[in-house]
Order: sequence, then structure tokens, then C-alpha cells
Amino acid sequence: MPREIITLQVGQCGNQIGGEFWKQLCVEHGIQPDGLPRENDHGTHATNSDVSSNPQNSGPQNANFIDDRKDVFFYQSDAGHYIPRALLVDLEPRVVNKLIHQGPYRNLFNEENVFIARDGGGAGNNWASGFRQGEQHHEKVLDMIDRESDNSDSLEGFVMCHSIAGGTGSGMGSYLLEALNDHFPKKLVQTY
Repeated sequence: MPREIITLQVGQCGNQIGGEFWKQLCVEHGIQPDGLPRENDHGTHATNSDVSSNPQNSGPQNANFIDDRKDVFFYQSDAGHYIPRALLVDLEPRVVNKLIHQGPYRNLFNEENVFIARDGGGAGNNWASGFRQGEQHHEKVLDMIDRESDNSDSLEGFVMCHSIAGGTGSGMGSYLLEALNDHFPKKLVQTY
């Protein structure tokens, strides 16, 4: 049984790093930008052996990918789409909207796992403002985390992508790290 990992992307830096992280995981696990599994030349879902046995599949578009353990970072919808176990959190909408409304991976994420503060003003590169707003919004964000963890069979822990300087990623990220340690004391938490 796989041990699921939930990814938290907090602030501009965290969401930009997270966007690149999901692009790479999709390539490695044979998932198209819309969440559907890649198909091989025969019209069936490609496996790692399909890629390694055909030298024509060695370019950047068809890089080697792994067909197993997708459900550590993804869950599969009833329609067969793979959806990241990710929460996109920011106090201003610009970067998150770019991920979920523009570009090739816009259909990958679950929009229920997106939190953008209503006022959309951000933290203004101020750690204290980000921390304070983390306190204000913690209930909604923790409800999203709880919902995602409840959908996991055997939650291993969390990966948080955030900045250690600035406002939202550092301030709100610090608050969320404390909240995760209080709310999930026996789960692993890794930060990037």
C-alpha cells in the first residue's frame, strides 16, 4: 500500500516551484498535462518498458517515466484523470491563477484545493503580515488539508514548497508549519 504525500505550495515562490515540480512528476509518471495517462504507439497506456525498448522515445517529450506508485502524489478521478495531492495557497491571485487558468497544466489541479485570500492584497514582502494572515485564514486552509488527508488511505506526510524570505511563503508558511505539527504530530513534514 502506498504512503501518500500531500504537497502544500505557499506564496509566489512555493507555487512557482510547485508548478515545475508537478510538470516533472507528470513526465516521470507518464501523465499528460490534462491528467490523463500517456499512450504508447499501440494506443494503450505506456509503461516504462515501452519507453526503454524503443530508442525513438528518448527525447525530452518522451523521457523515461515510471508507471507505478502514481498514487503517492496523485489520486485518480472517476474519469481516469490523475490529480495532484496538492494545495495551492497564496494571499494574492497572480501566480496561482497562472497555474490553474493558463498554460498546458491548467486542467491538472483540483480547484477545490486552491486558497486565495479574498482581499487579494498579499503580504507585501512582510513576514509578520504573512504570519498574521496565516492566523486569520488557518481554519479554511486546515479544512482543505483535512479533506485531502481524509481522502488518503495511508498518509505519510507533507511537502511544503515556500520561500524563507518575504511575506506569504515565509510568514504564512511558518504559521502553517506550526499548525501542521500541532494537527498532524506523527506525520513527516519536509520543506523546500
